Amino acid sequence: MQPLLGVLLLDTRFPRIPGDIGNAASYPYPVRFRVVRGATVPRVVTRDIDRRLLEPFLQCARELEQEGVRAITTSCGFLVLFQDELASQLRVPFFASSLLQIPLVYRMVQRPIGVITANAAALTPAHLRAAGVDGSIPVLIGGLEDREAFASAILRDGPELDAQAVEGEVVETAQALLERNPEIGAFVCECHNLAPYGPAIQRATGRPIFDIFSLIALVIQAVAKPVFVDQAMQETRES
Repeated sequence: MQPLLGVLLLDTRFPRIPGDIGNAASYPYPVRFRVVRGATVPRVVTRDIDRRLLEPFLQCARELEQEGVRAITTSCGFLVLFQDELASQLRVPFFASSLLQIPLVYRMVQRPIGVITANAAALTPAHLRAAGVDGSIPVLIGGLEDREAFASAILRDGPELDAQAVEGEVVETAQALLERNPEIGAFVCECHNLAPYGPAIQRATGRPIFDIFSLIALVIQAVAKPVFVDQAMQETRES
């Protein structure tokens, strides 16, 4: 079966557990992965992305497109800075970051949006503007850069990941942000490695949780529409 989604992966070694953007078991359909060599965490998760990475990302995206994927995404929300340049060069939909959901989520909840990010110090207004977030949308940011279990695995690209410890840190970060800002109406996870912990965040905060997989679901439903009419016609004939 032809792959529906192509995923541009950072060049990392940390474990990609079920639910992670880079684990094939996270998807109910065929996915094609492509590692962008040299695209390390320090070169991407930073205030000023290394612009020399743009061409390697474009080359890998074109390869995925040629292999027949119907949409392409990435494994890091900070790549939103490449959104327009890559999307304009491809024939299939390209969505670099879960942050692209913020304007839509705000329109739905009409309350401030809490953003959980891998590194709050590195997430700048330029990243938000690239996601279509202007000054009229209230955004409150909680970072994981000082959370040791997360930082040692993801930011420092360690060979081991303690999922239980990371989940606790992510939940604590969301709860702390909500305690300081109880008006938050929903959370958006910038980091594309946080989807496994979404259910725990939701239980702890009682808020809707949007991540890269909620955006993937929207795009895949658009490029591979489910067929309802034939089923309805069959049921009509049978009745």
